[in-house]
Amino acid sequence: MTEGRKMWLSVMAVFLAYAVVFILFEDYDRKFIMPFDEVSDWHLLLFSLVVMAGLGYLLFRYARRMDERISREQAEKENRMRRELTQNIAHELKTPVASILGYTETILDNPELDEDTCRQFIVRTHSQAERLTALLQDISTLNKMDYAPNLLTMERVDVSVMFADIVQETALNVSQRHMTVRNCLPPDVIVKGNPSLLYSIFRNLMDNAINYAGQGTAIEVSAEKQKDCWHFTFKDNGIGIPDKHLPRIFERFYRIDKGRSRDMGGTGLGLSIVKNAVVLHGGTISVSNIAPQGLRFDFTLSK
Repeated sequence: MTEGRKMWLSVMAVFLAYAVVFILFEDYDRKFIMPFDEVSDWHLLLFSLVVMAGLGYLLFRYARRMDERISREQAEKENRMRRELTQNIAHELKTPVASILGYTETILDNPELDEDTCRQFIVRTHSQAERLTALLQDISTLNKMDYAPNLLTMERVDVSVMFADIVQETALNVSQRHMTVRNCLPPDVIVKGNPSLLYSIFRNLMDNAINYAGQGTAIEVSAEKQKDCWHFTFKDNGIGIPDKHLPRIFERFYRIDKGRSRDMGGTGLGLSIVKNAVVLHGGTISVSNIAPQGLRFDFTLSK
């Protein structure tokens, strides 16, 4: 039900209640039901009903115009967001595509290039192709959550086992950065959800910490069982994020340091996927800096 219709129905309900009270009790001194004795009482009741009908008509027109204005503003906002998203996608796709074209054209236009140089260009081309693939996969994931959430399969997922697998998968990157991971999850953390999206939540948070927390830092993941959900805490003791950026880090393609983010291979969609996936599973998520340094994500997932 639209906001305008809610307002109109609320006002009309008040007037209807007034009419009922007027019929049952002609004035405030009467305490029992009596028929109207004077013609003026009927005239007053008729006048009240006419006023109610006229006011109801005016309110209905106003409510309809208000709904139209709200719908128009929402449509304009959605169109603006689509334009911005399209521009961001085009900008993100432009860099890897340009790099791939540049490397391949160099190889094709210079057949005399030595084997080592050719191989170096092919390796760079492959790296850009992987980045392009990751970006398209992230866009596809967001589209599924935006437009087809009902098609996602839900099942019981053991988050403890899943995160243990993620720790093993990222062990090499963690070791190269001299970082440590403290897995404080209790056994049998069971939630009902989509396995792929739940994996995306923890994997994106893990990759984000590995890429940006800094050398020699520690990552800690824990969970607390609550009445209807699990409360997860994902934190590190890294460099953190300037407070002015915190309200926007879940926005799509928002980057704190654009050059550094691209160098790390980020698509700019990881944290947006995290937030959308958490909300889709009936949870909430927040982020804050830790004193003296570090970053902390708190989120819930329904059991």
